[in-house]
Amino acid sequence: QVQLVESGGGLVQAGGSLRLSCAASGSIFGIAPMGWYRQAPGKQRELVARINSGGGTNYADSVKGRFTISRDNARNTVYVYLQMNSLKPEDTAVYYCKAEGVLGHRDYWGQGTQVTVSS
Repeated sequence: QVQLVESGGGLVQAGGSLRLSCAASGSIFGIAPMGWYRQAPGKQRELVARINSGGGTNYADSVKGRFTISRDNARNTVYVYLQMNSLKPEDTAVYYCKAEGVLGHRDYWGQGTQVTVSS
């Protein structure tokens, strides 16, 4: 089992910044890529940013140049961060951390954290 704990959401004005954090603990040997997804009301969940165990990243076109994903592989915990700058009202959503299982292990999702950007 892997436990994911997210933090860092909140309310911010357009143009502001927020930093999301996700801590993955437990059977972390079974996970490798990690990512942030978001889901706005009435919309499907979408990939925001993803980082593999080697540090390679990919981003949704809508956040390129504004968001940065990073990762810290500690001994028993993997930390993933999402630095969000120049936030726009359209970035408003619930943001979810995802840990992708490898070698037959399952994926895991965090509980979600609300990000609200006011205009």
